[in-house]
Amino acid sequence: SSGNLFSQIQNGAPFDAYFSADVRYPQKLEESGQAVPGSLYRYAIGRLVLWVPNRAKLPPQQGLRMLLDGAIRKVAIANPKHAPYGRAAVEAMRHAGVYEAVKNKLVLGENVSQAAQFVESGAADAGLLALSLAVVPAMQQAGQYWEIPQVTHPPIVQGAVVLKNGSNHEGAQAFFLFLQRREGQELLRRHGFVFPDEAQP
Repeated sequence: SSGNLFSQIQNGAPFDAYFSADVRYPQKLEESGQAVPGSLYRYAIGRLVLWVPNRAKLPPQQGLRMLLDGAIRKVAIANPKHAPYGRAAVEAMRHAGVYEAVKNKLVLGENVSQAAQFVESGAADAGLLALSLAVVPAMQQAGQYWEIPQVTHPPIVQGAVVLKNGSNHEGAQAFFLFLQRREGQELLRRHGFVFPDEAQP
């Protein structure tokens, strides 16, 4: 999760760059002097989806009230204590008025990827996941998803920084430049991300 990686970096992990699903973590690293000044890059806005496996035979287009269905016994989300997608999931459920009824069904993944593994494997019956995971071919074949309106949760602004403790500042900065060029932007878009100037409800 973004929070766990942030803690590792604070403790001296020798990474060259840090990409976080929550821009506040790289901001803190820049403020504390652990990131190269001026390297902060807001690279995308994450999208949250409700993903349901085909075996559930419940259309996710019903929206988050689908989680109240008796067939949904466990719902996977990333741990909201340190994962931005988990915090967004909780806020979206609160906005839909289902959180109190669903909170005892929640299965927490260490990060949003683990939450996706829970629901794909059958350990959970539905999941609130990143769109970037839902568009992976294996997930598309195994289930369906519904994009949760962005107005129902704080924007998942994703950010990155070049880290002072890394050994390849030049390579990290070159990678940032690649992501800002057309081919990099197309790559991110193809994998379910939008950009700050494109974000819509």
